[in-house]
Amino acid sequence: MDLNRKHKVSLRGASSGEISRDALLAKVSQERELRSYARRANAAALYIQRVWRSYIVRKKAAIEIQGEWEILLSCRSDTLTKSWVSSTVLRPFLFFIRSLCIQHQKIHARDIHCMQTCFKILLESINSNDHGCNFCSLAVGTFEESKTWDCQTRKMVSLCSFLLMECNYSQERIKDVIGVTALLLRILIVLTDPKSWKIITKENFEDAETAGKIIIQYIGSCRSGYYSAVRSYIKTLTKHTDERLLITTSAVTLTLRPFHVRQPAFVDEHQPDTDVAVEEYVSLILTIPRLVFCLPSALIRALKHKSILMPSFHTILTLKDKILTRISVMEHSEKQSCTMEIPSLGWAIGNIISLATSSETDFMDPQELNPEMFYVLYGHVIVTLAENLLSQVENVGTQDIHPDIEATLKTEKGENSVKISFVELLRPVCQQWHLAKLLAVSGKEIRVIAEKDTETLGLLDIARLYSCMLRIFCVLNPVVGPLPVLNMLSFCPGYIVSLWNSLESFLLPKSGCRADDLSQGSVKTPWNKRSPSEKKMKHLKNDGVNKWVNVLNKFSGKSPGPREHVECTSAQPESSQVNESTDAWDVETLRCGPVGISKDVSCLLHLFCATYAHLLVVLDDIQFYEKQVPFTLEKQRRIASMLNTLVYNGLLRGTGPENRQLMDSAIRCLHLLYERDCRHPFCPSALWLSPGRTSRPPIAFAARTHEVLPTSNVLTSPSMGSVITITPHVFPFEERVHVFREFISMDKASRKMAGEVDAPGARSIEIVVRRGHVVEDGFQQLNSIGSRLKSSIHVSFVNESGLPEAGLDYGGLSKEFLTDITKAAFATEYGLFSQTPTSDRLLVPSPSARHLENGIQMIEFLGRIVGKALYEGILLDYSFSHVFIQKLLGRYSFIDELSGLDPELYRNLMYIKNYDGDLKELCLDFTVTEEFCGKMNIIELKPGGKDISVMNENKMQYIHAMADYKLNRQIVPFSNAFYRGLTDLISPAWLKLFNAHEFNQLLSGGNHDIDVDDLRRNTKYTGGYSDSSRTIKIFWEVMKGFEPSERCMLLKFVTSCSRAPLLGFKYLQPTFIIHKVSCDTSLWAAIGGQDVERLPSASTCYNTLKLPTYKRASTMREKLLYAITSNAGFELS
Repeated sequence: MDLNRKHKVSLRGASSGEISRDALLAKVSQERELRSYARRANAAALYIQRVWRSYIVRKKAAIEIQGEWEILLSCRSDTLTKSWVSSTVLRPFLFFIRSLCIQHQKIHARDIHCMQTCFKILLESINSNDHGCNFCSLAVGTFEESKTWDCQTRKMVSLCSFLLMECNYSQERIKDVIGVTALLLRILIVLTDPKSWKIITKENFEDAETAGKIIIQYIGSCRSGYYSAVRSYIKTLTKHTDERLLITTSAVTLTLRPFHVRQPAFVDEHQPDTDVAVEEYVSLILTIPRLVFCLPSALIRALKHKSILMPSFHTILTLKDKILTRISVMEHSEKQSCTMEIPSLGWAIGNIISLATSSETDFMDPQELNPEMFYVLYGHVIVTLAENLLSQVENVGTQDIHPDIEATLKTEKGENSVKISFVELLRPVCQQWHLAKLLAVSGKEIRVIAEKDTETLGLLDIARLYSCMLRIFCVLNPVVGPLPVLNMLSFCPGYIVSLWNSLESFLLPKSGCRADDLSQGSVKTPWNKRSPSEKKMKHLKNDGVNKWVNVLNKFSGKSPGPREHVECTSAQPESSQVNESTDAWDVETLRCGPVGISKDVSCLLHLFCATYAHLLVVLDDIQFYEKQVPFTLEKQRRIASMLNTLVYNGLLRGTGPENRQLMDSAIRCLHLLYERDCRHPFCPSALWLSPGRTSRPPIAFAARTHEVLPTSNVLTSPSMGSVITITPHVFPFEERVHVFREFISMDKASRKMAGEVDAPGARSIEIVVRRGHVVEDGFQQLNSIGSRLKSSIHVSFVNESGLPEAGLDYGGLSKEFLTDITKAAFATEYGLFSQTPTSDRLLVPSPSARHLENGIQMIEFLGRIVGKALYEGILLDYSFSHVFIQKLLGRYSFIDELSGLDPELYRNLMYIKNYDGDLKELCLDFTVTEEFCGKMNIIELKPGGKDISVMNENKMQYIHAMADYKLNRQIVPFSNAFYRGLTDLISPAWLKLFNAHEFNQLLSGGNHDIDVDDLRRNTKYTGGYSDSSRTIKIFWEVMKGFEPSERCMLLKFVTSCSRAPLLGFKYLQPTFIIHKVSCDTSLWAAIGGQDVERLPSASTCYNTLKLPTYKRASTMREKLLYAITSNAGFELS
């Protein structure tokens, strides 16, 4: 038998409570824990009882001592000695005040009376000239006396901190609290200034000064809590608080005392206690919201002093991590977070900027000792704090910031003033003198720390500062955004050129310039040595920086204007001839996007893109193309290639949240340059296509990626779809048309899967239309169906006699309906649209349309009709004004585009712009007059415009206000209506694949000529004709012999549109058909050489040419030309 399997018998006998060894150990451990817990609970109970008994005893003792103290002082004699003040008055007072007030955080009327009595006695003692009566003599007395003096003075500092806190929260007896606080602060001011002691002699001055420094160091320490109390006190102040002026002045004076204890050469001294005071000052005082708005001007001047700012800057730079941690802890204790409106770091930045640079003269007097060191420290401090602030607020995201902002705008005025005051603090950064003084020390080596390395403030450091300011304005002040900073940077003479020279030397190197050189602030063109183009920029600035401000506020945040295919009038210089290959425009250093460049260069690039995009908004074509301000066209091409490569690769590879604002500004600047190039080309087409020459995906893949791309992370998620969304121009136009058709195919497939198109005719829309009322009948029957217009339409026509026309609609009648309704509705006689006075006669909504019955609804309906034509691939021989299309594409129109809409108004505005005399002579005001049905209507361009005369000072405002009205405000109601109808069928994202000129091509077809061979390959023959028929061969010979305009006329004769489909006649719907029309001639006519006399005709609804059997080419040419020029032969067979 196996011994291991032998039954084991317990020698203790059988028991039902038998447990295993592990269970027994667990039970013992549990019991041990219970006993330990019981001991700890008992000890805690004893401790609580002990504390409570101590509290009760101390409270009773304090009450008794307070009563005895009051009786003693009520019957005191006139004798006053320092020992009596210390032991009999101050010692018991500090005991019962601490026990009854400070620990309870509450002040009673009795306590206030005791404080008044004690402080008056103490002031009387301090003001005494008698050494035996003056309380300050204890500080220079024996060791025990000085120790007692030091202890009691520290307790008075703690009491002062408590009283300052009570000035915040006490609702009752606030005036009494203010009074005793003022008395105590006055005492502490004297005690911390040994020079004011009346018992000072040459022998004891050194001891007195040492005693004063000890108290000052204690005030600056964390243990005193003084800076926290001052922070809480100042946060409750307003600008006009006269009743607290004495307390405020005394409190701030004590706050600054630790700075004066430091030696002048503070950077060489190791004074840990005073360094702690500076840390407290930076963490708790400089982060107070609206600090400079709360304090009187005299105290602000004290805070601006070099002895205060320089140690603060030095401490921030040397103890950055510790300071930031302290601020974070302080915010947490105050139950704040980075999602609040303005974080504490934001207030620190604003307060420092306001204190250091509130005005040009205050920004460090050049006569001060070593002003360059101040600039260097100032620049590095702002960058350090700003980058940490942005790491907080940008990580939170705009979704968390915007609700707070919206709530702020809806609250009362007092709360809304928070952001206004914050922007006011940052106002010096928006001044040119601020930038000029920083650039003056750019590149200079400054000794900041004695016997250590030197520091510089390079161009990159300044760029980082302003880049951070732009980002801060965007996040914390999104209503106005970075406009104040951009207004200054855009018109600062030569600065943007210096930025580009630095970028060009690094991103587009010619002679091996290194990034290290750039980081030291070395640039090819110093800021004070301007090139001729920079002098032109200065001339632009002299034309009126202030005149542009209001215009910039109106135009900012928009996309650029439309494109017009015109020949470039500015010839390229011979020295600027560039290889047209795509490799020449693909910037190698940017092929990894923003991820592949350093942080410093990224800041420089962000600043340049934001500034130049802002400037491009107001540069007119004369300045850009003729004067070439601020860059030559060759440099403009280099800038465009740099931005194109950066944006494309950034979108393709993805970027982090830290590069979001860089990408936003680069995209905006790129769009502005591209739209200007579309309107007036200055770049070769290869430049825009260059980045995607090797990485463009198949059309179907690109379209599907575009459709599934989430809109929330377009910039951060690498995707080809994001490239199509933001930079479609890297794809050739033909490929984008393929993408557009692919979108429609995908939409039709999804509708079929959803059951909307189950079978032919299952979901079709049947309408009956009278021949003479196509627009009215179509509007009445189709206007309310919205996106259902995507379904097929079956049209039945009713002739003028009121009888239904014979025939079934297999697509031809629908096309005829769309053609007829657009022909009628777009006619100027109908009143909805008018034509521009230019030679191309483009369509634009008529201002009088708003006065017509259902005018806006009719324009919305026409938007659906145009959308239906685009959706079905039916060409309409109409082109819209580029200004109107810009609105449909969600883009802004600028003043140069006014020349295509109203050339006369544009010439008048340019006359005003260049008028050298006094504009008051022209008697203009900020109004525009419109006429309708003989009635004049005056519209103000700005509030109160009829009372504002146009003068030389505000002429730029008038010019842009007038242009804005004609190009934007006047057309917005119509464009919005048309857009609503158009987007019922065509997604807005699909439309943004094209610019304005390309949209017209998409609607009306390709170039003004026809590829005859392509048309022949995609033509069908009916009625007996074939490709080998003699008449057909003659027809194609005649077609090739026609002029391009004649071929277009023939195409319009057959299809109702004069242009070929963009992707060729393969995509013409319905297919081009030539139908045989047999014509019998007599035998004698044939022998005599006579040909067929019948004219050709057409069925435009079926794209069918009904061609008689002509025998000779001359006859066919004659008959075709007669038919297409006289518009004869249109009929429905």
